[in-house]
Amino acid sequence: MTKNMAQTNEQTIRFDNRVAIVTGAGAGLGRSHALDLARRGAKVVVNDLGAVAAQAVVDEITAAGGEAVAHNANVTDEAQVKEMVDQAIARWGRIDILVNNAGILRDKSFSKMTLDDFRLVLDVHVMGAVVCTKAVWDHMKEASYGRIVMTSSSSGIYGNFGQSNYGSAKMGLVGLMNVLHIEGEKYDIRVNALSPTAATQMTEGLISPEALELMTTQSVSAGLCYLVSEDAPSRLVLCAGAGAYAAAKVYETEGLYLEPDQQTAEGVAANIDAITDEAGQHPYVQGFQQTFKFVGKAANHFGVDLKGGL
Repeated sequence: MTKNMAQTNEQTIRFDNRVAIVTGAGAGLGRSHALDLARRGAKVVVNDLGAVAAQAVVDEITAAGGEAVAHNANVTDEAQVKEMVDQAIARWGRIDILVNNAGILRDKSFSKMTLDDFRLVLDVHVMGAVVCTKAVWDHMKEASYGRIVMTSSSSGIYGNFGQSNYGSAKMGLVGLMNVLHIEGEKYDIRVNALSPTAATQMTEGLISPEALELMTTQSVSAGLCYLVSEDAPSRLVLCAGAGAYAAAKVYETEGLYLEPDQQTAEGVAANIDAITDEAGQHPYVQGFQQTFKFVGKAANHFGVDLKGGL
């Protein structure tokens, strides 16, 4: 065992008496998430447009001694999602966990992509997550407890050819996570994002069979279960695939202040190496941190006393 590896065979993360909704749970990662949560004691709402697929996952959970129900709500339909949440609360009295996993692909290069396909992908991924999160948000606030996961992707964090719609949606979910983390903090609603790589219907045909064998859904669901656990972090983008795990973070360089006569395009160009110098870079947790930094540099130049604020 290497020094940075801890032995963790004992199952200490449990979800007994917790209720979870997993969207897009009829197959692939969603199915894996639902099964893992159920194995750890959660009562699970298996959401999928495919009624047969959703019920098959429910049957698998109940056959193993767990509790689950299927619901076929379209995640972009507010009325259907409300009905799903209301039924879960009527049955079990609470909603503790929401896993926004539902998604689609409409891959094409940007020049060949229709705007309809661009809108459709954003609607399912972003608005689907918004609609589902909005439906459970007040319940979680009232309970002073909630765990929410957005499903992001390296296609959004870093980019991937032919996925301008998908990448835009997946990075948009990181922005949603950032804000909801701040708004949910005092209610113990913790919001994270999972950036997965796994062998699913969405990756079939894109990756070699040899690689797909290594990219198990279970290895990704391990990360998911941590992100919705009692002691979960908040505002973490956890990347998971093939049994490897990493965190994706946005850093901002320290930058520098340019005197008024240098605040031109030419001044920026002349100083771009210093502006992009990674020495002293910081991960920020709120947008105003950048504003404070910039105004602070200007105030320091002009000798303005901000009295500890703006």
